[in-house]
Amino acid sequence: MSRPLIGVDLVPLSRVDELLDPGIGPLLRKYLSVEELTVSRTPDGAPDQARIAGRLAAKEAVFKLLGAVGRPVPWQGIEVLRGPGGRPGIRLSGRAAELARDARLGPIDVSISHDAGFAIAVAASSVSPDQPPSPSTSHAQKSATPKGMP
Repeated sequence: MSRPLIGVDLVPLSRVDELLDPGIGPLLRKYLSVEELTVSRTPDGAPDQARIAGRLAAKEAVFKLLGAVGRPVPWQGIEVLRGPGGRPGIRLSGRAAELARDARLGPIDVSISHDAGFAIAVAASSVSPDQPPSPSTSHAQKSATPKGMP
C-alpha cells in the first residue's frame, strides 16, 4: 500500500530582490542551475522575480518531501524545470536522488503559484514500503526527470 508525501513552502518575492542585489554578488547561482536561471527570465531577458521565487519555493517543498531538512542536500541537486506545456517538473541528482531512492519515492509532482508578493509551491509523491529501493542511477533517470522531459 502506498503512502502519500507532501512538502510545501512559501517564499516572499522580496527575498528574490535580496538575491538579485548586485552588492550581494552571484548568490542566486548557488541556488539555481544555469538551466533554471534561463527559464526564469522575462521575454526581454530580465530575471523574473515570481518565477525565481516559485522555483526556490518548489526546491524547499521537495527538501521537505524528501525529509532533507537538516541534512546536507545541495540546492543544485534539485532542479525545477519546465516540462510539457510549461508545467513545472523536478529533476533530482546526487544526494537528493539518493534520498528519493532510499525513501522509495515515485515521481515527484510539483505545483507553483504566485500572487500578492508571494510564491507558493507544493511537492507531492508517494512511497511504497512493499517495493524495494531501486538502484540510484535508475531512480535518477526515471523518477527524477519530469514527465516528458529529456
